[in-house]
Amino acid sequence: MHAEPSLASRLEAILYLKGRPVSAKELAELAQAERQEVEQALLVLTTGYAQRDTALEIIEQKGRYCLQLRPGLSDLVQDMLPVNLSTATLRTLATIALKKRILQSELVDLRGSGAYDHIKELLAQDFIERKRQTDGRSYWLTLSEKFHRTFSVLPDMSTPGLAGPA
Repeated sequence: MHAEPSLASRLEAILYLKGRPVSAKELAELAQAERQEVEQALLVLTTGYAQRDTALEIIEQKGRYCLQLRPGLSDLVQDMLPVNLSTATLRTLATIALKKRILQSELVDLRGSGAYDHIKELLAQDFIERKRQTDGRSYWLTLSEKFHRTFSVLPDMSTPGLAGPA
């Protein structure tokens, strides 16, 4: 059995997935926690990042928190990426990859309205596939074969339709 992730871990995941500055109030709503608990956990998280030799940092500006690369590392990362995608678009792609299959409406709820542009870019570069939901108005988003080739990620064979004969 897995233990429930700590509030600090949940906040870290939210900051990563959002990819934009988020207020303590919004973090509290998303993490389903009290604002005071969120502010304490953010202090622990921010201090932890500051004390470690890590490529990431949590910054606070005007009451909003953001997880970002430390200054000086973004050029290195951009040079290493096999594709020309913005950090925000890569985070949207990472969200799709983590979920394996996600409704476009759910992705927009997680990533914000900018995800519509990210989806267009990812479709244009053939990293994702989109199929209309049979019983709704949204689309199912999944990873394409090109994504798996580019990022050397093997498809999950437990996913229906990908497994070989039983």
